[in-house]
Amino acid sequence: MSSTDSHQTVEATVRHVPRYGVLMGIGVVVGIIAAGILTWIGSFEESQALDVVYPPGQVFGFLLLWTVPIGIALGGVAGLILERVARRHDRVVRVERETIIEAD
Repeated sequence: MSSTDSHQTVEATVRHVPRYGVLMGIGVVVGIIAAGILTWIGSFEESQALDVVYPPGQVFGFLLLWTVPIGIALGGVAGLILERVARRHDRVVRVERETIIEAD
């Protein structure tokens, strides 16, 4: 069995990229907390237009439909801003690349 080695030195860019999933997850949590706070401070008096009283659970669920997507969007925007800031700190390094091909 013989093998062929190939060494090559190339330049590579090292970048620090934020984790978008984590930032969007934080946005979801912030959206849930915001919906809870808005439900807690809201009034549950009878509606004059519909003569209906909405229970707190229903109000919380409706507010989740608005606050969670807004939180996800804000987390994504924060990730884009952090990526732009991190792009200024890119480094170029020299890397040795090695390819080994084994022949039978």
